Amino acid sequence: MKDCVNCESDFTKFDMPIRVSLTSFSFLSPTLFPGIVLVAINPYEQLPIYGEDIINAYSGQNMGDMDPHIFAVAEEAYKQMARDERNQSIIVSGESGAGKTVSAKYAMRYFATVSGSASEANVEEKVLASNPIMESIGNAKTTRNDNSSRFGKYIEIGFDKRYRIIGANMRTYLLEKSRVVFQAEEERNYHIFYQLCASAKLPEFKMLRLGNADDFNYTQQGGSPVIEGVDDAKEMAHTRQACTLLGISESHQMGIFRILAGILHLGNVGFTSRDADSCTIPPKHEPLCIFCDLMGVDYEEMCHWLCHRKLATATETYIKPISKLQATNARDALAKHIYAKLFNWIVDNVNQALHSAVKQHSFIGVLDIYGFETFEINSFEQFCINYANEKLQQQFNMHVFKLEQEEYMKEQIPWTLIDFYDNQPCINLIESKLGILDLLDEECKMPKGTDDTWAQKLYNTHLNKCTLFEKPRLSNKAFIIQHFADKVEYQCEGFLEKNKDTVFEEQIKVLKSSKFKMLPELFQDDEKAISPTSATSSGRTPLTRIPAKPIKGRPGQMAKEHKKTVGHQFRNSLHLLMETLNATTPHYVRCIKPNDFKFPFTWTYQEFFSRYRVLMKQKDVLSDRKQTCKNVLEKLILDKDKYQFGKTKIFFRAGQVAYLEKLRADKLRAACIRIQKTIRGWLLRKKYLRMRKAAITVQRYVRGYQARCYAKFLRRTKAATIIQKYWRMFVVCRRYKIRRAATIVLQSYLRGFLARNRYRKILREHKAVIIQKRVRGWLARTHYKRSMHAIIYLQCCFRRMMAKRELKKLKIEARSVERYKKLHIGMENKIMQLQRKVDEQNKDYKCLVEKLTNLEGIYNSETEKLRSDLERLQLSEEEAKVATGRVLSLQEEIAKLRKDLEQTRSEKKCIEERADQYKQETEQLVSNLKEENTLLKQEKEALNHRIVEQAKEMTETMEKKLVEETKQLELDLNDERLRYQNLLNEFSRLEERYDDLKEEMTLMVHVPKPGHKRTDSTHSSNESEYTFSSEIAEMEDIPSRTEEPSEKKVPLDMSLFLKLQKRVTELEQEKQVMQDELDRKEEQVLRSKAKEEERPQIRGAELEYESLKRQELESENKKLKNELNELRKALSEKSAPEVTAPGAPAYRVLMEQLTSVSEELDVRKEEVLILRSQLVSQKEAIHPKNTMTDSTILLEDVQKMKDKGEIAQAYIGLKETNRSSALDYRELNEDGELWLVYEGLKQANRLLESQLQSQKRSHENEAEALRGEIQSLKEENNRQQQLLAQNLQLPPEARIEASLQHEITRLTNENLDLMEQLEKQDKTVRKLKKQLKVFAKKIGELEVGQMENISPGQIIDEPIRPVNIPRKEKDFQGMLEYKKEDEQKLVKNLILELKPRGVAVNLIPGLPAYILFMCVRHADYLNDDQKVRSLLTSTINSIKKVLKKRGDDFETVSFWLSNTCRFLHCLKQYSGEEGFMKHNTSRQNEHCLTNFDLAEYRQVLSDLAIQIYQQLVRVLENILQPMIVSGMLEHETIQGVSGVKPTGLRKRTSSIADEGTYTLDSILRQLNSFHSVMCQHGMDPELIKQVVKQMFYIVGAITLNNLLLRKDMCSWSKGMQIRYNVSQLEEWLRDKNLMNSGAKETLEPLIQAAQLLQVKKKTDDDAEAICSMCNALTTAQIVKVLNLYTPVNEFEERVSVSFIRTIQMRLRDRKDSPQLLMDAKHIFPVTFPFNPSSLALETIQIPASLGLGFISRV
Repeated sequence: MKDCVNCESDFTKFDMPIRVSLTSFSFLSPTLFPGIVLVAINPYEQLPIYGEDIINAYSGQNMGDMDPHIFAVAEEAYKQMARDERNQSIIVSGESGAGKTVSAKYAMRYFATVSGSASEANVEEKVLASNPIMESIGNAKTTRNDNSSRFGKYIEIGFDKRYRIIGANMRTYLLEKSRVVFQAEEERNYHIFYQLCASAKLPEFKMLRLGNADDFNYTQQGGSPVIEGVDDAKEMAHTRQACTLLGISESHQMGIFRILAGILHLGNVGFTSRDADSCTIPPKHEPLCIFCDLMGVDYEEMCHWLCHRKLATATETYIKPISKLQATNARDALAKHIYAKLFNWIVDNVNQALHSAVKQHSFIGVLDIYGFETFEINSFEQFCINYANEKLQQQFNMHVFKLEQEEYMKEQIPWTLIDFYDNQPCINLIESKLGILDLLDEECKMPKGTDDTWAQKLYNTHLNKCTLFEKPRLSNKAFIIQHFADKVEYQCEGFLEKNKDTVFEEQIKVLKSSKFKMLPELFQDDEKAISPTSATSSGRTPLTRIPAKPIKGRPGQMAKEHKKTVGHQFRNSLHLLMETLNATTPHYVRCIKPNDFKFPFTWTYQEFFSRYRVLMKQKDVLSDRKQTCKNVLEKLILDKDKYQFGKTKIFFRAGQVAYLEKLRADKLRAACIRIQKTIRGWLLRKKYLRMRKAAITVQRYVRGYQARCYAKFLRRTKAATIIQKYWRMFVVCRRYKIRRAATIVLQSYLRGFLARNRYRKILREHKAVIIQKRVRGWLARTHYKRSMHAIIYLQCCFRRMMAKRELKKLKIEARSVERYKKLHIGMENKIMQLQRKVDEQNKDYKCLVEKLTNLEGIYNSETEKLRSDLERLQLSEEEAKVATGRVLSLQEEIAKLRKDLEQTRSEKKCIEERADQYKQETEQLVSNLKEENTLLKQEKEALNHRIVEQAKEMTETMEKKLVEETKQLELDLNDERLRYQNLLNEFSRLEERYDDLKEEMTLMVHVPKPGHKRTDSTHSSNESEYTFSSEIAEMEDIPSRTEEPSEKKVPLDMSLFLKLQKRVTELEQEKQVMQDELDRKEEQVLRSKAKEEERPQIRGAELEYESLKRQELESENKKLKNELNELRKALSEKSAPEVTAPGAPAYRVLMEQLTSVSEELDVRKEEVLILRSQLVSQKEAIHPKNTMTDSTILLEDVQKMKDKGEIAQAYIGLKETNRSSALDYRELNEDGELWLVYEGLKQANRLLESQLQSQKRSHENEAEALRGEIQSLKEENNRQQQLLAQNLQLPPEARIEASLQHEITRLTNENLDLMEQLEKQDKTVRKLKKQLKVFAKKIGELEVGQMENISPGQIIDEPIRPVNIPRKEKDFQGMLEYKKEDEQKLVKNLILELKPRGVAVNLIPGLPAYILFMCVRHADYLNDDQKVRSLLTSTINSIKKVLKKRGDDFETVSFWLSNTCRFLHCLKQYSGEEGFMKHNTSRQNEHCLTNFDLAEYRQVLSDLAIQIYQQLVRVLENILQPMIVSGMLEHETIQGVSGVKPTGLRKRTSSIADEGTYTLDSILRQLNSFHSVMCQHGMDPELIKQVVKQMFYIVGAITLNNLLLRKDMCSWSKGMQIRYNVSQLEEWLRDKNLMNSGAKETLEPLIQAAQLLQVKKKTDDDAEAICSMCNALTTAQIVKVLNLYTPVNEFEERVSVSFIRTIQMRLRDRKDSPQLLMDAKHIFPVTFPFNPSSLALETIQIPASLGLGFISRV
């Protein structure tokens, strides 16, 4: 390829737009697109345009949409491979120093970043790591380039079906071996030699015995051993690191360095001449000794064969000495051969490291080939290089022009095919039969062939026969070839030797016999017969072979194969390369030579419409853009031959676009004149209005002055009036205050007297009400007892009458006397037994009556005691009244003291008169002192002023420092949060990788059955949820399929295991305590069992019921007693009386705990009674006879019941269960009359006994309350006595005031306390009355209704059906109970198979979180730590599994983020910590966890929430990224503003069909969708704000990055468009009430960039305004926007270079990031503020749609 200068000289052959494009890009960017070829220009410096942000910007973009870049070509190749299912090639060519290697490196880096690797082996890193190795052994410094590649390479990067990198393969071409032994002036050998010399001082390299590069013959010839700016030692470290990454072991690395060091020492071996035909090596020659030691060969043998060679004839073999020159050449040939073998060995090992076992689906090849070379002396290497470039140029011509012709044919443009330059004759001259290479191989086969004879053959064969072959005028040893780029003169000297590439076989044998194992491996391929056209195992074609003597077996074929020359091998490998390139789709990165034909200028219909919209009228604009363009062109250009219409483009001939531009400019000029006319009129009107405004202002000031004078007069008049008013008011107020003080004193005494009278009256009424309540209650109870007794008696009589009637009927119906006898056998005995039982019941009843009388006596005695205590209190109250009388006497003494005070005042006046005289005398002295003081004060004020100023400065500096430190701390906190969340993200990624590896291991270990193949879940993205759930079900149903134990199936949570180690010691202590309690309970159970065995078997069911209930209640009572004792001890330890007072905080806490404990005890009792009653009813149904025996146990149960509701409920339940035993009725007698009578009496007795017990408990409670009141009154009396004693010690005035104040406060507090108690008692009385009425009514209705509905016939004929015991409405505790084996089912139904959309629409938000927490509460209530740990671990792992499977679904991620946060908030809200409990209700505080502290699990859940949030941000970014550029930049929201596009840019057709353009409305709709989904899922408002802030940051960052990369977007109209779009986004924030979320601030860089496009950019003031305005943009971003600013018409101007330099000078002190683009992948640190829930857990209902029927509410 030619130099760039030649290409630029031919720019005139291009059409105008293409010339503008090329020249503009050559100054602004290092890359440009002339057609489909990327021209890369080496800027000779590092530019910040190859980072990961640039890769992300070009990823997914079309080739013409962005600025020309190597990443655009790589993206196009990657997309075409994925779309067309065809292999791709990127051909990087150019002259030496043009940047071919760097371009190829960046292309491979792009593929590695975009595609990633299919395995965990980091193949992409290995592919990139091969570059430093190949550069160190294959690159060298030349006169044109410091890092010139001296070999060609073609790297095939393999991809799998999902287009991820799986491996790579490298082929090398024509290594320049001559550089090993010779370098020209100002050139160097290969880099690896200088790296070794620079690292010679390392301890591991001491055995190599190296030194400086100047000490070796092979590294000092060029005279330039150092490259400026390159540290060879650091490069050596990079090379070794890359070798390690590619799997080359340390031993092999040291072997490579050992061989390279041996080559350097071999170059220092010298020869001395014996005569003209022989030479020798000095004995014990140090360089040769070091070489032999390093290579592990015999010194004598190597020394011999360096100076001799073996000649073999047909019969004999001769050993012939060689001359010094021949020996030196043989030494150099051996060094070149060793280096070439080592180079091939390294390439093979690199290919082995990059080889993949996975089948390759497709590949992208990157060809880094040497460019066209022409030097002063051109030899065999330049000939091969230029031959390769001829082949590549031919392939380029065929591909490029073929594509252009296909585009014209696709657009259906009538045109004639163009004949382009064909370089096939030049290729035929080189490679055809009797061509240059053929003649060269033929001459090499000749025994006496020389370079001169070969040159003569070339002259005879091609001179004057081929126009491309010439002979120089002054030389007979050179020839000239006309290549496609230039004429090149080649010197024939050395062609044959380099083509043969011979090495003495004896020297190779010596190396093969080396003790150094690695050295013989380099020459193993010499023993194999490999055809040059066949590839090696590494896929590389060997280029050099030793024409040594063939080995045994098939000697003819082996000898033939070993005689292949370098030229022949290079031609074959080049043919293979061409076949590979032709089989792929090529992409070119080079400088091209344009042809002689003009390319037509093209516009797409949309571009033409946007550009020439000003030439159209409104009526010409149609909905069809194509038809509109046709109609306009027919009017503007009459000659239709000047343009052609294609499918998507319009093609113009030369000059037509200029004509259209002239019409457009004329139209715009006319519009400009009209605008000027309008503006000038506006300026004159503005001047007139300014003058008019000035006149009005003068008038306004004059009138204002007059008005102020008048106002001053009015103000003075009003001030005088106000002074008079306030003086008069002062006099009246003083008089009023004196009278008011006297009145208040009188009122206070009067009101105190009235308040005491009212208090006595209220106290009497209250006591009267209590007495009335007790009497009326007693009367009501006696009336109730009489009525119940009468009702029962009437029932008995009525039933007896009905039974007699029925008996008479039965007697009449009886047919025989025998039947009568049979029916009444044993009846008398049964009646006698029942009569005895009735007598026993009567005795029991009498005993109960006696007990009742005794209890009444006890109650009366206790009431008398309480009355006596009350009388004592009244006496103490009278004593207090006597104390008040004393207070009155003290007040009289105060009056006397006041009289004495008046006398002292009169005496004081006399003394004051005498003092006035003394003051007059001292005034003179004071005046003198004042003068001195004024001077001192002035000095003091000056000093104070200085001190104040210094203090202000100090405070200001301190405040500034404080603000800066707080800001820095906030930044550090955010950085730490971001770092922690990034670590969590990395941890989650590693965890997913670990899971994938684990699944792969399980698949490898457990081989599936034949015919069934299971795909990996991580690679099957199309797997449905049904298959996933079915696999889980299959694993649950068939646990025996796997051979591993079940413990390995559960994922081990190591973090939780480490966190819960602290809990182990605590659990061990608790275990010991629980073991002791268990032993005691077992002893109690054994004792109860022994007692039960002693009792008769008839009472078995009732005894079992009694023992179970007693054990339950005893355990509960023990717990309550222990807690009460602990509280009493805690209170007794504090000696202060205020602590145990009724109003003290400790006392309140005690009362609250006692009430909560009592409520819990009552609930437990109710539950136990209901359950045990059901148990008794079931056992009675089994053993019906046992229920009739003993009633004393049930009587004790009734006595223990709490209120009448429980008694009535138990009574009805027992009555119904007794009725259900129909067999008892038949066995007792015929009609069951006696049994019913017996049961009625027994239940009545139980009811009476329960009522007595309840009354006794109420009396005891009242007595206890009265005792508490007595105690409080005693304490109050003691306090009063202490206060009186203290008051007596005070002075008289203070004593009276303190006593009065204390008395008033005491009375008011007592009054308030009494009022509160009265209100509470009234409420409780009303409530109890209502409950009593309701219960009495229910009992009466049930008993009367049931008895009336039962007829005698039903009693005898129909069996009574069993009726369930009616339960009271259960008070749920907000817990859910499940079995341990149902845990997997719970997780499956609630997490794995739950549909977020159905839950969000139909159920309450956060329902799964509430259900999981209620299950955790129940496990905590049971004190089951294993259950808690298992449930939480399963929950966390299941959520991770769901997110791993459906992590791309926004609804799923949002749903589990909100539920995870709600679960975290529940754990905090009910943790029992004070900071979280202050927002709870009392009921919610009762639901707090009691046994376990789950703070560590809260941290794990917080980490999980952070991971879910980061995954949500990635999903948002993936959804929004395709919309942002189109909606924010490309779409015209305001029609007509950005209709004009900058000229000079050619937009190529998209290689992939557009999926539809996005608008700003699309982005807003998507934002609305995100917001509505998050609100439906019940996400916390603060978390929604953080998500919205992150979304707006992504929108702003991507928009700004694309703006900075696209020149066509940097215009004034586009700035207006961006500002309008940003305003729409801000309006969306206002509508959603999210303005305080910080999202608007993230758009600040984009807003400032849009303002920068619109502001004026000419003067220094404009520069100052820009610097102050663009504080959110970096200096690089501001300069980039100014550079890219493109005027859309001639009325605008490009930003001048001087203005940009002014901006840079002003911003040079700004400390900002040098990075050009914003980090679109940045994620703000997330926080989860505590958000308690007001929802009560006991009210939550579980819908049946969740399939959780196996759990129950508790």
